[in-house]
Amino acid sequence: MAPTPARTSPKVTQAPVPMRFVGPMKISAQASIDAAWQDKVSVPLATYEIPLWHSVGRGARLSILCGDGIKTTLVDERMTRSILLEAGDASQVLSAWQSIHMRQEEMQRIVSQTSRFAKLIDMNMQIVANLLYLRLEFKTGDASGHNMVTQAADSLMQWVLAEYPQLNYSSISGNYCSDKKATAVNGILGRGKYVVAELTVPRGLCERKLLTTPEKVVDLNIKKNLLGTLMAGGLRSANAHFANMLLGFYLATGQDAANIIEGSQGMVHAEVKQGDLYFSCTLPNIIVGTVGNGKGLDFVTENLTKLGCTQDVEAGANARRLAQICAATVLCGELSLLAAQTNPGELMQAHLKLER
Repeated sequence: MAPTPARTSPKVTQAPVPMRFVGPMKISAQASIDAAWQDKVSVPLATYEIPLWHSVGRGARLSILCGDGIKTTLVDERMTRSILLEAGDASQVLSAWQSIHMRQEEMQRIVSQTSRFAKLIDMNMQIVANLLYLRLEFKTGDASGHNMVTQAADSLMQWVLAEYPQLNYSSISGNYCSDKKATAVNGILGRGKYVVAELTVPRGLCERKLLTTPEKVVDLNIKKNLLGTLMAGGLRSANAHFANMLLGFYLATGQDAANIIEGSQGMVHAEVKQGDLYFSCTLPNIIVGTVGNGKGLDFVTENLTKLGCTQDVEAGANARRLAQICAATVLCGELSLLAAQTNPGELMQAHLKLER
């Protein structure tokens, strides 16, 4: 009888995606958790959609000409995991929750045993029949934190089951997180880095560089992003193409690309202020990290270094900087596309010129 061939691991190959640095763009990060900073940054975008480089580039060039450039404000940061537990009836679930949420300090001691960077900062819950959906929210340092919070949640779940025998295990993830899904809870409570990016474009620059007017951009944002998304049944989302910039940025910086699902749930707001265009992008769910899985690849390390996100600073500061650069990138691409769509034929002509 011939010997059984030894099993070998499937070969890992590469799937090259074209990548290009775009910019620089001018960013002024407002003082929040970290000290305020201002920088001119070129950003890497990995994409098959060649016009994206040019579109983001137009927004980037505009930011250089506009005073302080793109102002970014980090509003909040948290990574979540929701465990799912069940009991005999709803009253048992409620009784357990009323006790659990009073014991956060005890729970943090358990979390500290799983990671020196994970910190339990809040809990939210939903009770459905005899089910407890417990949303655990953590800070995770410079990591995006998917695995970190799952490990912490797993340890907390074992503790909860031991402390509350009326509860039984149902799942380590109950979808109330919500991971890689478009949900209202992420837009309301946040998952990842919550960043607002703002740019004021003088009327003259708007007309010369974007070939449009502030009034046309504001009008289109209302009719397309707000009303159009409403008619389509969008969920806590009002933007033209956040996902395009997010995907290119995530692939180039070693992020979990599937997180563009919740990341693209964001809002564009535009106004005419004293004749100029005020334009902003609000992104409640930017999920990025500068350490962890995927960050050891040579090109990722090089890109993060060029972005200034591998500095020897307080834990979390590199990831917060990366998230603010990401939000500014989204704004550049969003503004450029909306401006193009105020002019009949401009969008299609650009694609024909650059892709054919």
